[in-house]
Amino acid sequence: MLTSDEYIQYDAVGLADLRQSGEISAAELLQCALAQTQKLNPAINAVVFQDVEGAEGTARAIDSRKINVNQTSMASSSLLAGVPFLIKEVNAVAGWPHTRSTQLLKGQIASIDSAVVRRYKQAGLVPFGSTNTPELCLTITTEFSLFGACRNPHNLQHSAGGSSGGSAAAVAAGIVPAADASDGGGSIRIPAANCGLIGLKPSRGLTVVEADVGAAWSGMSVSHVVTRSVRDCAAFLDVLKLDKPDLFALPDFRESYFYAHARSPGKLRIAVQRHHPAGLAVHADCLAALDQLVKTCVDAGHSLDEITLPVDYGKVGAAMSALINIHVAQIISAGLQTVQAQDLASGKNRDSGASAVLTLESAGLSESSRRMAARGMQSSASQYLAALDILKQAERQMALFHKDYDIILSPVLAQPAAPLGWLDMNSSDVREYASRYAGYSPFTALFNGTGQPSMSLPLYTSKTGVPVGVMASAAWGHDHLLLQLANQLIPGIVATARMT
Repeated sequence: MLTSDEYIQYDAVGLADLRQSGEISAAELLQCALAQTQKLNPAINAVVFQDVEGAEGTARAIDSRKINVNQTSMASSSLLAGVPFLIKEVNAVAGWPHTRSTQLLKGQIASIDSAVVRRYKQAGLVPFGSTNTPELCLTITTEFSLFGACRNPHNLQHSAGGSSGGSAAAVAAGIVPAADASDGGGSIRIPAANCGLIGLKPSRGLTVVEADVGAAWSGMSVSHVVTRSVRDCAAFLDVLKLDKPDLFALPDFRESYFYAHARSPGKLRIAVQRHHPAGLAVHADCLAALDQLVKTCVDAGHSLDEITLPVDYGKVGAAMSALINIHVAQIISAGLQTVQAQDLASGKNRDSGASAVLTLESAGLSESSRRMAARGMQSSASQYLAALDILKQAERQMALFHKDYDIILSPVLAQPAAPLGWLDMNSSDVREYASRYAGYSPFTALFNGTGQPSMSLPLYTSKTGVPVGVMASAAWGHDHLLLQLANQLIPGIVATARMT
């Protein structure tokens, strides 16, 4: 078995290569990941559930080549087979808790795998646990959670980001080389930026989604991973990409992203966004990170212009909020009905004389989640359609913009990773929470609204010791171009955090 120092030198493709060559087994790789979890997780609280017995069975099956017939095609050709892996708790794994980090769904156990989990299993990955998220994945720091706060392995007093904070912390600490993540407003890119990782939000329609628009937040939310290498990012995109349109239009790039990512992107026309869309301050460390990347791109021969994007951020943000509120209401309403039905069936509250009606106020939700659900429940069909129209207009505006520019560079966040407790989704001062949120994260959500691919790159460290990400975004369907630029800038494997 590899030592911990040896294990963290490899990315996912590298570990899979070792297994394929016979130098190590999937079972031994799993034991490396379990040992890292035991050593590192108590400090960061990234992994919130483990299925060791199930994972050991999967690893043994891979080592003995007894792969389920439905998995044979992808697993035999996968660049990732045998690699230990973690699933974001919001994604269902049959037989595992599926609480969405909320008290409301505390006892829920998944009966079937989600679509994205099926893809991971078909690729021969070895899922052994689930990762921490904030309640219902509704904020950008992983603190208000059924499982407690997740900490940044680079500085334990700071946020790991959210909502894929547990996944990012686990990868940055060296528990696994890559982990499942999802992004509905920045939830891949923000934790990747906070934890010094590579995080790509793919184009809308490119990757596998559940079979309903609500689960995809009307197309704003997509799944992928956080990684320590660009080639892992590309390899996982091959695992998750669709070969025919599903709920949304499918980009026409049909090649392997893994084999395309190493090509030169050519000379790119790059737009640079330095200013906060709301006119607020951007922290000096975030601008220094952007300036460092700009210089690197100039040295690589790309052409750059400082620009202002041709969209109304206020209107786009309000439209996205309206849609998210509606989808939060969908989830919470269903949860309230399910729990109430279970309580009635079990006779709970029957003898006490207490009301069996569960409400938003009595469900143990955070203040932010409760208010979002309440607004969503009051929304009309005309408001939903009006919000979609605004996002479609922004989508068209950005498509025209990309006729002149291949890539947009900007900060990921307007400040380095926030201290724990600074952004509290359960704060009674809702205005202060909303103000801090808007000031802290003005850049990422636009690209969820327009469906464009967008990527956090780890190229800088702040004075407090936490990484600062820079964001590169491209036209819809040009995920390969982001990977090629990222490979030009980060050709190796990002180091893990130095945890003591």
